Amino acid sequence: MQSVRTRLLRERLRDFVTGAAAALGLAPFGLWPVALVGLALILRRVGAAPSGREAFWRGLFAGAGWFGLSLSWIVQPFLIDPWRHGWMAPFALLLIAFGLGLFWALAGLIARRAGGGALAFALALSLTELARGHVLTGFPWALPGHIWLETPLIQMGALTGGYGMTTLTLIALAAPFSLGRWRGGAVSAAILLLAALWSAQRLSLPEPTPREMTLRVVQPNIAQNLKWDPKEARSNFTRLLSMTAGAQADLVIWPETSVPYLVEEGDGAALSISEAGGDALVVAGYQRDEGAAAWNTLGVFGPGGQITQTFDKIHLVPFGEYMPMGDLLFDRFGIRAFASQVGAGYSAGLSRNLLDFGLAGGRALPLICYEAIFPGDLVTEARPDWILQATNDAWFGTLTGPYQHFAQTRLRAVEQGLPLIRAANTGISAVIDARGFLAPDLEGRPARLELGAQGVIDAQLPGALAPPPYARMLATAGEWPLLLFLLLALLTLAFSDHRRRDIRTGA
Repeated sequence: MQSVRTRLLRERLRDFVTGAAAALGLAPFGLWPVALVGLALILRRVGAAPSGREAFWRGLFAGAGWFGLSLSWIVQPFLIDPWRHGWMAPFALLLIAFGLGLFWALAGLIARRAGGGALAFALALSLTELARGHVLTGFPWALPGHIWLETPLIQMGALTGGYGMTTLTLIALAAPFSLGRWRGGAVSAAILLLAALWSAQRLSLPEPTPREMTLRVVQPNIAQNLKWDPKEARSNFTRLLSMTAGAQADLVIWPETSVPYLVEEGDGAALSISEAGGDALVVAGYQRDEGAAAWNTLGVFGPGGQITQTFDKIHLVPFGEYMPMGDLLFDRFGIRAFASQVGAGYSAGLSRNLLDFGLAGGRALPLICYEAIFPGDLVTEARPDWILQATNDAWFGTLTGPYQHFAQTRLRAVEQGLPLIRAANTGISAVIDARGFLAPDLEGRPARLELGAQGVIDAQLPGALAPPPYARMLATAGEWPLLLFLLLALLTLAFSDHRRRDIRTGA
């Protein structure tokens, strides 16, 4: 009995370690060859499980390893105020690792119902990863397809999106195990050839003409533990104003919640922002309130302290920006969402309105912080000319989180064929062109500010490409085509397995 338990523990540990090793393919490590080996081993092992129960446990521990490493930054928000929240950090990491690992465990069960095998698990895992991006407001962070985001194959996002990249990657890895060396190898080679040819075609497109608007992106690099310190508010605000003053730009962009005060049109803070901008408009993140409600907002500040346009964040972070039963928890126990400084948490905005900067600047699609990880959040009635993301990645620490967030932001630019301007409090701020690469600043250097740096980017607003296939599909059908493909493929495998059993039994 003891030897059986020891063997099971070793197998679970092996699954966990394999999952963690596969996660080394994600940013900032970028070890995609290691990821391919790790994912292939996971597909083969879970697909070969002798029972649904064993497939469940193998998938759970492999998924926990994958998410345990890739989402290790989740402990960082609890360490901003370690005396108050630090004890929660290890529990949060375990909860998110094994909680999200349940999606991989569920995929193991589905694969067994479809007859088992690496290909069945690849399809099932693609299905549950698609579900992970939508269930309970969704969290499509660290998809297996994201191992390509720091390679030229990121261009596949324009054809299939991140979920499709995950599906193609897993099918290519599983095919030799399920279809035989030659047939499976042919399928894998065909997928690789498609990815290479498509990426080469995208990279050969002529560079779009830049728009007639110059930008200044401000990265103040204010530590999260000082961001809301009342003693530091004036110093923090002065830093932002001084980095804005004198800008030879048409538009200045500040990060998410960068204004340390509640702002109203025409008040002292709004006037200071307008005066610092001079002839330029200033887009700034701030918190606004009306009675008991508060919003995480982007505002366009014009002459005289006017706030001419606003956007309220729609896709809020659970526990970070709102709490389930938040009013009750705040009133009874004083518990509020981490990021909110007003009441129990933020209220969600009602519409993703575009910000209009006239003929020179066109219309910008605003995204605040982690809204940029959701491809569906970029679907609007009218196509924007560019994407504007304001974020405060100080919450994500300095090791992996900000790099992964930045990589996913680049994928949104590729998927939509639109340039993306990113202003981050502590980094990484950047001007990204319509193919996901760094645009040049006005001095001809890559328009990027590294993590932990204080500075500004002065650059011209890049132009847009025509809507790529994935953007057109997302606007008309969402992710339904991929969902239907995965369901049909799994049903086909299940039917084929049922027929094989009938033939073997003589039924």
